[in-house]
Amino acid sequence: MIELRSPSPDATHAIAAAVARLARAGDLVVLAGEMGSGKTWFTKGFAAALGVTDRVTSPTFTLVHSYQGGRLPVHHVDVYRLDRMSEVADLALAELLEESGTGKGGVVLVEWGDAVAAVLGNDYLEVQLHVDDADPELQRRLVIRAVGPGWARRWDTLVRSVSEWSC
Repeated sequence: MIELRSPSPDATHAIAAAVARLARAGDLVVLAGEMGSGKTWFTKGFAAALGVTDRVTSPTFTLVHSYQGGRLPVHHVDVYRLDRMSEVADLALAELLEESGTGKGGVVLVEWGDAVAAVLGNDYLEVQLHVDDADPELQRRLVIRAVGPGWARRWDTLVRSVSEWSC
C-alpha cells in the first residue's frame, strides 16, 4: 500500500499521470472515495497522460465513456447509480476487459468500483481518494494498492514514480 498527499488538483493530475505511464492494455483501475473526492479529476489526469485529447467528463448518467486517440483507449465507468450487483453485467465490463486483454484494448477505470469489486475480478489497482480536512477544496490523500499480479509486478516502479507525494 502507498499513501500519498496531493496538495492541489494539479498534483492529483500529476499522480494520475505517473500511474498512467505504467498502464497496459487490459488494466483495471478501481477508484474509490466519497462524492467530490476527485475520482473524475484523477481520471482526467490519467487520460491526458495517455494522450487522450477529448474532454473527459463523469459518466454518472451514461455509465460508460470511452476515449480513443491516446497511447491506449480509456474506458471510464461510473457505477454509482447501479442498485444491484447484477447490473454490472449490463455494462459489458467483461467484454471491455477481454477486448483490452487482447492488447488491442485499453484501460478501464471504474468510479465507485470498490462497491462492486467482488464482480470485477482479482487483478486491479485500487486508488482511494480522500478529502483532506485541512483543506477540503484542494488537498487529497490517496491510498493505492495492487490486487492481484498485474500491478504487483509493476509495484516497485509505481512506488518510485509517485515517491515525491509520499506521506
